[in-house]
Amino acid sequence: MNRRHDIDALRALAFGLLILYHAAMLYVAPVSDWGFHLKSTHLAEWLQYPMLFLNRWRMELLFLISGLAVHFLRGKTGLPGLAWKRTVRLLLPLVFGMLVVIPIQPYVQGLAEHGIESGFLAFLPHYWTHGYRDYGLTWNHLWYLPYLWLYTMGLLALLPVFESAPGKRFCASMRQLRGTPLLLLPALPLFVIGFVLRHRFPETHALVGDWYAHALYATCFLYGYLLGTDTGLWSELARLRRFSLTLALSCFALYLFLDKFGPDLLGGKPPTLAQALIAKATIDGLRYLYCWTAIAAVLGWGHALLNRPFRWLPYAREAVYPWYVLHQSLLLLVAWWIMQMHLGPVMEPLLVVFGTIGGCALLHECVIRRTRWLRPLFGLDASPNHRGTSQALLRPADDIA
Repeated sequence: MNRRHDIDALRALAFGLLILYHAAMLYVAPVSDWGFHLKSTHLAEWLQYPMLFLNRWRMELLFLISGLAVHFLRGKTGLPGLAWKRTVRLLLPLVFGMLVVIPIQPYVQGLAEHGIESGFLAFLPHYWTHGYRDYGLTWNHLWYLPYLWLYTMGLLALLPVFESAPGKRFCASMRQLRGTPLLLLPALPLFVIGFVLRHRFPETHALVGDWYAHALYATCFLYGYLLGTDTGLWSELARLRRFSLTLALSCFALYLFLDKFGPDLLGGKPPTLAQALIAKATIDGLRYLYCWTAIAAVLGWGHALLNRPFRWLPYAREAVYPWYVLHQSLLLLVAWWIMQMHLGPVMEPLLVVFGTIGGCALLHECVIRRTRWLRPLFGLDASPNHRGTSQALLRPADDIA
């Protein structure tokens, strides 16, 4: 199997972007639309535009990359072994994170909202037993793990269908998409999901009843599995990268314009039912076409520019999972300390970001990766890989992705 450095690199960069996104949540306004566990006094409305730019495709991309990982692993492991491996790799860090890492987040939120007064160690038993109604046991940013486990188990149950003769023909037909159809057809299911479900079932990350999120993310996860390692399809994504990027930027600009100024185009008159449906379909169409073309552009540019053995990649590949588990708790803890220093709208966010990155780096390098019993609790193998970096990069990461 050819080495896929680009997928490992995209995965590491996407999760690195997650730190910046969550840091920006401290500062983006209005609070009614961008609520978070903690908010700075230095709020900026302009931040919502770059965050919307990322928000419309970042999680969809991560679930697609996760579907790719199942494709890679399937060639090495039987279904029972693969199910067990993914269960341990996903749910063990989830349970550990919920019990040990996540409590920092409701604790800091409770302090900021004056909902609790006790110290952290005194707070923990209340968190574990829901002693405080609003600050009890939760998975917060780790919601990605149970959702990913659910989609993985569902896909594994369907693999005999996909690997049957009709299933193979279906997968092969999907991998034959080229040119404009490759940039348009995958967006159609996303549009239907959004048009039918998004307003009826707003995204909650509560797992149960989160039908819009499940339909959207499971579809992107399936796209990743179908994409797989087909050389022709990846070459086509790379060939289309400039066109897909141009189309994505155009869709995003028009989407923002219509979302913001659409009602003014009617001259202030209440829209008819037909006009409202057309407007909704147009805005949703642009939203999900932007989502898919942005993902296609990221995959295409990544394949063209990142499919090489960067020296930093083996280390980053291992660091992604521990950093993901740690980052939001460290972010809120660092922000709580620094916000009380009143350092201003420039120095404060810089220190929050660098403090979070520094904390993740120190804990990963000095504690997690060097402690055998801790490694599985953060999604790593119990023993480091001693086969060399070249062997470590023969396939995309098989842990969080």
